[in-house]
Amino acid sequence: MDTPTFDKRKLPSRHVTEGPERAPHRSYYYAMGLGDEEIHRPLVGVVTTWNEAAPCNIALSRQAQAAKAGVAGSGGTPREFTTITVTDGIAMGHQGMKSSLVSREVIADSVELTVRGHCYDALVGIAGCDKSLPGLMMAMLRLNVPSVFMYGGSILPGRFQNRDVTVVDVFEAVGRHSAGTMDEDELTALECVACPSAGSCGGQFTANTMACVSEAMGLALPGSAGAPAPYESRDAFAHASGEAVMDLLARGLRPREIVTRAALENAAVVVAASGGSTNGALHLPAIAHEAGIEFDMLDVCEVFRKTPYIADLKPGGRYVAKDMYEAGGMPVLMKTLLENGYLNGDCVTVTGKTLAENMAQFTFNDDQDVIRRADKPLSPTGGVVGLTGNLAPDGAVVKVAGTKKLTHRGPARVFDTEEACFDAVMRRDYKPGEVLVIRYEGPKGGPGMREMLSTTAALSGQGVGDELALITDGRFSGGTRGLCVGHVGPEAAVGGPIGLLADGDVIVINADKGVLEVELTEAELEDRRKAWKARTTDYQSGTLWKYAQTVGDTRHGAVTHPGARAETHCYADI
Repeated sequence: MDTPTFDKRKLPSRHVTEGPERAPHRSYYYAMGLGDEEIHRPLVGVVTTWNEAAPCNIALSRQAQAAKAGVAGSGGTPREFTTITVTDGIAMGHQGMKSSLVSREVIADSVELTVRGHCYDALVGIAGCDKSLPGLMMAMLRLNVPSVFMYGGSILPGRFQNRDVTVVDVFEAVGRHSAGTMDEDELTALECVACPSAGSCGGQFTANTMACVSEAMGLALPGSAGAPAPYESRDAFAHASGEAVMDLLARGLRPREIVTRAALENAAVVVAASGGSTNGALHLPAIAHEAGIEFDMLDVCEVFRKTPYIADLKPGGRYVAKDMYEAGGMPVLMKTLLENGYLNGDCVTVTGKTLAENMAQFTFNDDQDVIRRADKPLSPTGGVVGLTGNLAPDGAVVKVAGTKKLTHRGPARVFDTEEACFDAVMRRDYKPGEVLVIRYEGPKGGPGMREMLSTTAALSGQGVGDELALITDGRFSGGTRGLCVGHVGPEAAVGGPIGLLADGDVIVINADKGVLEVELTEAELEDRRKAWKARTTDYQSGTLWKYAQTVGDTRHGAVTHPGARAETHCYADI
């Protein structure tokens, strides 16, 4: 393939490399070993979330080198940089989880600032842990320079007592230990083998869900989401991603031409069909916001409602991400969804081809049982369901993949923090049939909208996951299972109905009908609303305070700025 030539007069990097007045700028590039030819090529940012915080991120630097080689071999000059991550598995169950969702915004903001400050012309982004995937995709749409996203890959499954395990099994084992059904030696043996390699959590939790989204939405190369992190094939995909971004730059094809309303709907289909994380209903509206597209949580849930559940993946199913990869990965999932009319095949992707054109090279693999054909699903509706009602006027979501019990009616047991609920669970201080309510954990109220995996996993481990329900204005991990309703909006901190509940109020959850209600009249709710007083948090300075001042509601993605609809210029056009 001939290396394309580029007119720097039309690229952002002209502001730092061209003309006599940029001699000081060029001197910095000479200092880093670049030659004259490299300086006058397009400058391509290669960003990863590499760090030593967790196995999710540890292999990303290796993959970045392959992406840089792909860029350099196709006429560009790669410029590597990194940004932060907060790793949910380590942040989970304590105050550190308040930093998790906030990190999504910091990732997007930091990538924007790096690209703006150095005038990069294109972007390759490689991410591992949960919030880093949507964070990088949001930045790509915000900047709107030609971009290719790539997932860093999932972890290999652990083996314990002749079965595959993930970190969620360890969280649930904490509940088993507290219930006296697992001793400390067994718990230690499990924790030592559950996470045997680099890579993100191995079930269809948030990282793997958003990796699938990247392919469905067209921002990633077909098949790139599948291979586990240790596999060398990831390096080949990284190299190809570097080549692809240069092709996009030559074509002038930008992210906002790829991520359309139809592409976002394709992404929502894949979340539901794969039994993916409820966090997909939070991140898709935030990604849409960066593109100037109205696509809120209720819109996402409407797509969920019409989508069959076809991938038998943990936590609700039997298999892990490595199994899905060996079954053919996302191309097999998308092939059957496209053939059965659930995906829009006309959407353009980073290959320069449409989704249908990309899928033409793949066939459905019948010699596996991880992914069902879309006309023979595990269940006729998606693995994630949206709920509305007088307790959630702005909606709520529940993951029903693998959940036997879809309805519940019971008295509320109200907690104003996750810690208070977790302590009660560990003491087994609850009654069958109750609805545990964790509130003041929304985006503003937390602040930070924590995930509740420690609490839900403990209930599952104690064997009572089907005897209770749990609702929150916070979030649930993609690893949560059971009748656990999150994203309840409006949140308690702004006077939402969840903030008006009292112990004993009867709550009705019906995932079949999409209903979340409390058996109170509007007059009773209004009386409580008059008596309700806003609360302050312990976070009165620093990043979490700043986040609480700017964050919007969950329904629209918990975003912190006005988005593309308000912009008066696009970075890519500077």
